[in-house]
Amino acid sequence: MKHRVAPYAAVIVVLVVTWAISHDYIRIQLRARKLWGMKSAEQFKPKVQPITSAECNLSGSCPPDHFAIHVRSGAANVVGPKICFDGKTIMSHVLNNVGPGLNIVVVNSENGAVDRCGYLNMKDGVPEDILAYLKEIKPGEIVIVASFDDATTKMTKEMREIFVGMGSALIESVSYRDNWVFAGRGGTASRSSFEKRAANDDASNVYDGWPMAVEVGGCFPRSS
Repeated sequence: MKHRVAPYAAVIVVLVVTWAISHDYIRIQLRARKLWGMKSAEQFKPKVQPITSAECNLSGSCPPDHFAIHVRSGAANVVGPKICFDGKTIMSHVLNNVGPGLNIVVVNSENGAVDRCGYLNMKDGVPEDILAYLKEIKPGEIVIVASFDDATTKMTKEMREIFVGMGSALIESVSYRDNWVFAGRGGTASRSSFEKRAANDDASNVYDGWPMAVEVGGCFPRSS
């Protein structure tokens, strides 16, 4: 009888060992995925909805009569810009909705609704179309802009004057491949404190032929 039981016992032992090895293998694979950043195919699908970002990564909350804003320019012609408004990332490289030139978000200052967003192709776009888009911005609307790649190839004096009319103090000096971020308001001559520029200068460029990325953030007044 003992000789008959032994084969069955051996089979059971083999099955148990096989299960243990398989279990450890799966556990090791899952751990490796976490360590090496491997993701499922589902996670690689493009995101089309705004990404929630608590107060746009500001150090504190904004008062009720202000909107949280954080805007960062692109880095060279590789990494796209990022525009966060009222706790949501509206445009970014991750959302795949940015492009060369001026990435722009236009917001209703009364209710905080995003009226429109997109990019004005300042490299290959039609200047007349770009100008028409800028002229459609209504007085009082909040305008948030981030450059990517080059923002000046199709830039005209009249376009610069429109941004000056929104509160920009730096747009007139923005040159080829400069990085520029700005948040202002249509129809106001008041200088905006939400603006920064990095000049394309071989002596200070952090990339080969490209300046450092620039960013501004803070609490933007709901109304002027």
